[in-house]
Amino acid sequence: MDVQKNSTMLGGLTPDEFMRRYWHKKPLLVRQAIPGFKAPIQRAELFELAAQEGVESRLIQQKKSGWTLGHGPFANNHLPAIKTREWTLLVQGVDLHHAAARALLDEFRFVPEARLDDLMISWASDGGGVGPHFDSYDVFLLQAHGRRRWRIGRQRDPSLVEGMPVKILANFEPEEEYLLEPGDMLYLPPRWAHDGVAEGECMTYSIGFRSPQRDELAREALLRIADALGESEDSPIYRDPKQVAVQAPGLVPEQLQEFARDGVMRALAQSGIVERALGETLTEPKGNVWFDPPAEEVDLQQTGIELDRRTRMMYDAAHVYINGESYRASGKDATLMRRLADQRGLTVRQLAGASEAAISLLESWFDDGWLREASVI
Repeated sequence: MDVQKNSTMLGGLTPDEFMRRYWHKKPLLVRQAIPGFKAPIQRAELFELAAQEGVESRLIQQKKSGWTLGHGPFANNHLPAIKTREWTLLVQGVDLHHAAARALLDEFRFVPEARLDDLMISWASDGGGVGPHFDSYDVFLLQAHGRRRWRIGRQRDPSLVEGMPVKILANFEPEEEYLLEPGDMLYLPPRWAHDGVAEGECMTYSIGFRSPQRDELAREALLRIADALGESEDSPIYRDPKQVAVQAPGLVPEQLQEFARDGVMRALAQSGIVERALGETLTEPKGNVWFDPPAEEVDLQQTGIELDRRTRMMYDAAHVYINGESYRASGKDATLMRRLADQRGLTVRQLAGASEAAISLLESWFDDGWLREASVI
């Protein structure tokens, strides 16, 4: 992606300008970000997804008694009637299940893949919404069908309505109001409060981004580091030849504490171990993701390859990461694998110079269902 090229989707800004001027800073409304946009996923198809096991979906309704929240899967006869007012169906991770949704998500890869999360679709009946709230992450709200009225504001009071199954701001203070039609898009930085209400039947695509907590990343990385350490015969054994007799046997010796602390610090000081654990964590597939092996063998060097839409692939200076696994990479093979991560595909010409080891690795990924032959959905 050319980050210096003007983008209609970003209101004529280049991705570079958008990131410098708006990302994490202030909202941006773009009229006709995608001119003449036609929703690639219709209501019936979305409802079918919501009925499937392994697809994360939620049903939110606003009633006289307050808000209600239900979790899928939802059979069609378990959803309210289309003409019933004020209900919303949210389907998460649609990019994992639909090629057109994945292609739309790829339009936002001017943001690092490590931050890109998923595409959620919100279908709402007339008056439907999820109430005034704020998110801890950046989001692009693309209107796909019908119209939705958005009120937004910098929320100074984060208090929530008590006793509700969804997080509703108790004292929402809107500052601006926009009516979005198909093709319009609204970008909101983290913690900008917003309330979107459907005017008639409405569908909105939300492109969301990961905003992990530091403690969350640390916990996941430490678990992987612990697994990587395993047991070593060369690891020093604790010895205490100068230990004296004690009258308080329950007290942990300071020398033993220091021995353990030194072990932790030495483990973390190993070259690249934290970076490797992070890369594996960031590419770990979500719990509802599984891969389908190919139906037949293919000569990848004759067809070219694409990453399966569910595959997450990244890299750093020393490793390539794919679906929670890491591989050391250097030289021409590293260049090839990094190109695959950036482009999500390789042409026949690009594969021509690959080493036997690289081809063998790609073939194993293909057999696992992580890759597809080019242009196959």
